Amino acid sequence: MPFTINPLTLLAGAAAGGGVFLLILSLYGLRPRPTRPKSDLIKALGTRGAVAAVAATLVLIITQWPVMAVGTVLLVFAWRGLAGGAAEERAAMRRLEGLAAWTESLRDTIAGAAGLEQAIPSSIRAAAPMLRPHLRALIDRLHTRMALPEALARFADELDDPSADLVVAALILNSRLRGPGLRDVLGALAVSAREELDMRRRVEAERRSTRRSVQIVVITALAFAGILVVFNPGYVAEYKGYLGQAVLVVVAGLFGAGFAWMRRLARFDKPTRLLTGGGGGDG
Repeated sequence: MPFTINPLTLLAGAAAGGGVFLLILSLYGLRPRPTRPKSDLIKALGTRGAVAAVAATLVLIITQWPVMAVGTVLLVFAWRGLAGGAAEERAAMRRLEGLAAWTESLRDTIAGAAGLEQAIPSSIRAAAPMLRPHLRALIDRLHTRMALPEALARFADELDDPSADLVVAALILNSRLRGPGLRDVLGALAVSAREELDMRRRVEAERRSTRRSVQIVVITALAFAGILVVFNPGYVAEYKGYLGQAVLVVVAGLFGAGFAWMRRLARFDKPTRLLTGGGGGDG
């Protein structure tokens, strides 16, 4: 029997949708993400929140299904994740390309008979824009008389990249042992970074089709459900009751688990880092 929407119904729908969301989290967990500036995070959440509120309101008006409205909110916030980490992978490739160029610049600077403490500040001019803030922080630490190995370890923690760990590990060993051959090691690491970049580009091209398939499946499923609600409301009239809403929670949970699984197949898994816990704050 159809029912009128009241605050208790909305609360029940929100609780049901939250339960589905927590179930998905318990099955698949959350991946650690790099820290973002608070201003960017607040802006992103504000934009998504506005879109989610408008979309959920429209869905609630059209369907009168609180569970569907809550699911719409969750879908809006999770939509970028359905791309399977494409943005993270592209950012990682840009960082790897900049790291390879910086390693080559550092190698050439050291070849001019400059010490490591002098070569690092000189290399910032040829560094990629995404590396310059971290390099400036590294140089500032050196100016405050911080030991070079500790400053390099914190530099690696800020970059948070497995490929950067290889370069930084070579620099740390050289700063402690002061042995010869650093230029040859940096040259080999730069070549290795270029080769890894080529491999990642090939893998990313193959994963692109998988991500596109995930998005097509999601859009098709949602479009089909929307067409049924709008053009054949009698077919889905049973979902307007309390029992129908409970069944809809189960259906939405199955769809959410399926989408999460497809996202897992298409996502970019970051390799394990070589250096961890090199430094805390800047103190």
